[in-house]
Amino acid sequence: MEDPQEILCADAGRVGDLVTEKGLVASKEPASHVQLACSAQYCAFPVDGNALCVWSTEDPSYQPLTLRGHHEPITAVAFGNAVSPVLICSASRDYVIMWSLNECRQKVLQGLTPRGVVVGTLLGKVLCLRLSPDDRVAAVCAGKKIFMLDPEVRFDLEGHRAVVTAAEFCPWHTHILISVSEDRSFKVWDHHMGSLIYSSSVFTASPLLSLVLDAENRQLVTGCANGQLWIFSLVEGHHYRCVTRVDLKKKRESFSRRIESRLCSLPGESQRTCTDGLGKGEEAEASLPVLGLAPCDLSLILRAECGGLSSENTTCVWIGSSAGLFIFNLANFELEAVLHYKDFRSLSIQVAGSCAVTSKAGDDKAICLLTSLFGRKIAMLEIRVAVLVRSQQRHDVGRDLSVLARVLSTSPLYFRRAEETRTQPAPQRQSAVRSTVKDQPLVFHNKVRSSGYASTPHKEYPLESSPPVKVHKQRVLAHGPTAASCIQYSGDGQWLACGFANHLSLVFRADLTGTPAVFSGHDGAVSTVCWSHDGRRLLSASRDGTLRLWSLRGAELVLCVGKDVFSKPVRSAQFYYIDTFILLSSGPELQLLRYHVDTCKDEIQRYKQKSRCKRVFRLGTTGMTEITSLSAVNDFYSYLVLTAGRNRTLEVFDLNAGRSAAVIVEAHSRPVHQICQNKGSSFTTQQHQVYNLFATTATGDGIKLWDLRTLRCERCFEGHPNYGYPCGIAFSPCGRYVASGAEDRHAYMYDVGSSTFSHRLAGHTDTVTGVAFSPSAPQVQSPRGRGSTSLPTRLSLCFLYLLAFVLVKSCHV
Repeated sequence: MEDPQEILCADAGRVGDLVTEKGLVASKEPASHVQLACSAQYCAFPVDGNALCVWSTEDPSYQPLTLRGHHEPITAVAFGNAVSPVLICSASRDYVIMWSLNECRQKVLQGLTPRGVVVGTLLGKVLCLRLSPDDRVAAVCAGKKIFMLDPEVRFDLEGHRAVVTAAEFCPWHTHILISVSEDRSFKVWDHHMGSLIYSSSVFTASPLLSLVLDAENRQLVTGCANGQLWIFSLVEGHHYRCVTRVDLKKKRESFSRRIESRLCSLPGESQRTCTDGLGKGEEAEASLPVLGLAPCDLSLILRAECGGLSSENTTCVWIGSSAGLFIFNLANFELEAVLHYKDFRSLSIQVAGSCAVTSKAGDDKAICLLTSLFGRKIAMLEIRVAVLVRSQQRHDVGRDLSVLARVLSTSPLYFRRAEETRTQPAPQRQSAVRSTVKDQPLVFHNKVRSSGYASTPHKEYPLESSPPVKVHKQRVLAHGPTAASCIQYSGDGQWLACGFANHLSLVFRADLTGTPAVFSGHDGAVSTVCWSHDGRRLLSASRDGTLRLWSLRGAELVLCVGKDVFSKPVRSAQFYYIDTFILLSSGPELQLLRYHVDTCKDEIQRYKQKSRCKRVFRLGTTGMTEITSLSAVNDFYSYLVLTAGRNRTLEVFDLNAGRSAAVIVEAHSRPVHQICQNKGSSFTTQQHQVYNLFATTATGDGIKLWDLRTLRCERCFEGHPNYGYPCGIAFSPCGRYVASGAEDRHAYMYDVGSSTFSHRLAGHTDTVTGVAFSPSAPQVQSPRGRGSTSLPTRLSLCFLYLLAFVLVKSCHV
């Protein structure tokens, strides 16, 4: 055995403490494609073919233990789960032997030959073996069978059509065993009864090689020979649905591009060093077979990197491949860190044939055991996980970005309101309230009203209610081939506005009773409807290039801004700063309009518009890319505006300073078509931190949940079909759910703590392109657009237990 040697980075040793090769063995026989065993204290592997070598991971210089008893080459090794006594099981074609490590060491000290207990004989070539949580049962995968070696009874689990490559005992249901095979399917067994519970269909084109079970989210993660990860939900009632499929090669390329963009602000030498290392990793082979999977707890490390702002239940897995190691986040389906063997010239193994990784929760060190693909070397690596993550993550903590922050006296927003106060003096009581809000932090209390107002709502939104699942009422909106394109509730929850492709906007009562008010005047499809905070006015934008402001009383037009004001079409528009401004996007620019509404009547000049508006501020995006969506809080004074660009970036604008505050590159694989903030409502009380959460969605790329304080994607929601049409999203007022439209004529409901949907709402006849929650009661409502049939456009109201509804709109494009 060679002495442990320090492995330095290939570039000037700047990350020399990242990886240490603690031990190296040259075996007489190759050990590639062998299941290795790694635990917090020991690692075990075959050497010279039929001998089992056990290393101490805490002190590799300690004399290794060599166990002999097999006559055929050892093909699989596994540790038991008990801390004491430490059990290790080894398998070959001739025997399956159980060893007690403490007894074996005592025998060696006494000068005797250690012996194990033979628990199985002549089972064939074993590719995988696992011990049950209580170490009483050994699951041995040999050929197409799984042999359950129990001291009392023995079962042979048959059903796979090809070689079984991996198996795992379920940690929360100990009688459950899950296996994967080269037949490209997985099966769920009750090994106590010896029966098959579930058999999946063939879902991939390549053999399945590895398997791990995530107890935190109750998910199955399996890896393929072609470098793909498949994740399935094991939650009761989800029927083993597929959560997502991940291409490891694409994720690695995307991760490298993000790292390069983060490093562009570093000094020249450091930037050159790290970028060179990443480039070398990109020269690895085209495919990345997933040789091994293992749990990885990064909660403490990520919270330290994010200043304590990261999620407490960050669940990750180690992915071992022939080219390197990857840390994959199961919440946001992104890579947290990448380690390429070729980036370290002194490593003895550059291409791995098999690997095993282990790391203790909260521990900075991970142990990786590798065998060479083309040689006969076996190496044990010690990885400093915190150093690895820190060297590749550049979290933008310290910007103090928060939607709940005071507006500075130097802000353009502050001066504009000051000018308004001077030119149009308000009553003494109103001025005092405004000055108080400007000079003090807005909401820094234990209990926060999302509106920021001191008025007490008449009723509270039930925070613990379940989401709506059944249609309670439907309303016909139009009898022609007209699509409902946008929808929104008023802040008091009493009114519901819908925009249509037939140039009209309708306003309904929230319970869908009575005759709707009709707002007509646009010459193109209405793309945006937005309520003012006081609920007295409605803003609409259209593809005809105009922006119109309506008074709810009498459905009267009070302001029309034409094409002469905007150089490019208006993509998004809303009220901002508690109705003080109109915030909109026009091409690559963010614009603030100051408006004045004059409701005086003049019978002589009745057709002359007396209301007026003026552009007071404009700001271009980085790179002058077109804005596809924007979002800002209007329920309280906030200086942050979120935008999405055509180049797939997200940008945060600081209107305190009148500049861009942060840019997130490659937020999605396609341009974002909607940004949705968790704004709550005046009927709910949430913790102030959750108001910094926002969601984005892009066609064909699911929904992502972001934290404004860390600028990290915290979770990804997938499962709703959305491949060709922009389907909208919405937060529930309680902040516990995210709803989305879909192309399969359903609306989907996601719990923010799970990556797969909790409910699938039926009742539509066409693509559901938008959703909205009532701010005052948990209900669900949706307009159904007409497709190629003669069905009318409808508005559906879903009802569950406490008058909860979500509003969904469906449209034919």
